[in-house]
Amino acid sequence: MARIANIVATGHYLPEREVTNDDLRARFDTAVPEFVDKMEASSGIRSRWWAPEDWATSDIALPAARQALERAGRKPEDVDLIILGTDSPDYITPATSVVLQHKLGAKNAGTFDVGCACASFPTGLAIGAGMITTNSGLNVVLVVGVYMMHKLTDPNDPMIFFYGDGAGAAVLEPRETPGFVSSASQAGGEYHRHWGIYSGGTFEPATVESVNAGRTTVKILDRYPPEINHEGWPRLARRVAKEGGFPVSAIDFIIFTQVRKPSIELVMADLGLPMEKTHTIMERWGYTGSACIPMALDDAIAKGKIRSNDLVVMIGSGVGYNQAGAAFRMP
Repeated sequence: MARIANIVATGHYLPEREVTNDDLRARFDTAVPEFVDKMEASSGIRSRWWAPEDWATSDIALPAARQALERAGRKPEDVDLIILGTDSPDYITPATSVVLQHKLGAKNAGTFDVGCACASFPTGLAIGAGMITTNSGLNVVLVVGVYMMHKLTDPNDPMIFFYGDGAGAAVLEPRETPGFVSSASQAGGEYHRHWGIYSGGTFEPATVESVNAGRTTVKILDRYPPEINHEGWPRLARRVAKEGGFPVSAIDFIIFTQVRKPSIELVMADLGLPMEKTHTIMERWGYTGSACIPMALDDAIAKGKIRSNDLVVMIGSGVGYNQAGAAFRMP
């Protein structure tokens, strides 16, 4: 019997506290409102949502995981494996997936984290699909993308404009019918010093000096060249199509990392696909990093934009530089 991983249910969670661009304009000094205007025009982001300050990343992941499992008709104890993607973890170690497993009550599940930033969710889907195919003991795999970067940002850094909190989840189960089709990944390690949190690991353990200097918070040290996404996303989408044996024109729906709407418009034109075949959430929810692809996927399904039997491609990219794509035929 074939064991093809299918996305049988999705879910997402958006925190309750909305922070609008006007809120940020009022919060900062006179120079920053101009920055907010510029970023709003270039990204399309008008708002973002933040979780309570006493929450951790696993607390945001929990309701998204519960929703996906409920929609799949599964209980936490049915889960065999949890794959969690984030670059805003609860701790450096242990893995955030272990904390989620405990809070969820998924007592029979193994867990691990995927740490390739905003490329983590399609990476997690591809890993989960491969493991389902080769391991008859895996029948319910929960893949979660979650983001809480605003809490790891200097509150006085205008770049906090981008960061919204959120989580998305998908339940993978084996079926004989088509589900997982293909995946591909690519990276550019020469950009690893452009954007990140550079103190607190083994490169520079956290010290009083590094904390006071702000090196334990997320920083953009150098601007990425636009072609990283403008050329990288179409190249990766075409690789996923080639690996799956289908033409790009056969894609029914495609979802990209939700950081900049004009980039998505440019890439859709490059691929020869109409904007009706994609979905954006950054305008309302901000840049939700590792969570943005599953959140956009769940929102598109809820709005009826993705239907049964659609060929859906997900393309994620994030700091590192990591990019990953996965294609699924929806059940």
